[in-house]
Amino acid sequence: PTHLDQRPDFAKLGAVHPSRPLRLETPQASSPRTAEIQRVVDLICPLGFGQRALIVSPPKAGKTVMLQAVAEGVALNHPAAILLILLVDERPEEVSEMVDWGRGEVIASSFDLSHERHVAVADMVFEHARRQVELDKDVVIVLDSLTRLARSHNTTGRGSGRTMSGGLDANALAKPKGLFGAARALPEGGSLTVIATALIETESRMDDVIFEEFKGTGNSELRLSRTLADRRLYPAVDVAASGTRREELLADPPTVAAKQQLRRGLVGLPPEKAIDVLLAQLRRAKTNAELLAAVS
Repeated sequence: PTHLDQRPDFAKLGAVHPSRPLRLETPQASSPRTAEIQRVVDLICPLGFGQRALIVSPPKAGKTVMLQAVAEGVALNHPAAILLILLVDERPEEVSEMVDWGRGEVIASSFDLSHERHVAVADMVFEHARRQVELDKDVVIVLDSLTRLARSHNTTGRGSGRTMSGGLDANALAKPKGLFGAARALPEGGSLTVIATALIETESRMDDVIFEEFKGTGNSELRLSRTLADRRLYPAVDVAASGTRREELLADPPTVAAKQQLRRGLVGLPPEKAIDVLLAQLRRAKTNAELLAAVS
């Protein structure tokens, strides 16, 4: 109890750029495809403790498999971190699949439950995470999806009387932005990492508006492409549109230079050619370190 009395207030702890790498690549990956996803994320869109990452995905672009690979990498490489997988308004079979996956703690509110339930579950998870971070713990929340959480807030919130394009209330995104914005690395240690999905190309104007409002609020963005997925190129990552701000803080200078050289060679190519070339390089080198050494 004495220790808890001295616990600092999360809101007053400040924030710094992530500088401790949250590496996903692991020799214990459950499948070759999972290993490729983990390595591609580390190369193209590296994560750090305290990252506010957005995975932007159209339907049927491999979002669920991407999240499973990320969760597996975190669970295997960083067992001391508290991994929470928050599924909001998802299909019940996807909830069961994530539970069976056996990585982290899965907290879910499937689409057959009320919007009030979705909002309450998300609030509970983030409050729990904040309390852990106040105790200098590292917490990683994988949220699927930020778009559906925002929709639930739009339905349950007290309307402002001003409606934006797509039927979105002007105040509907205040709370979801507060949750996503809670992700941060603390100057004194401890961190809250949020890796959230945003849905695009759903033929819903509201979803487009939600994405536009969240675009730029994260410090890392991974863009998935339906075109690449239709051509069965997995992971369907749009290399040119993906990246991490201040990624030079997450690796030593030679590694950063090699990654930048790799990116320069890929971004000039058409998206399908870029991921094809990258996957070919991955298969030639057993590890990312080996690949980057060959590039430099």
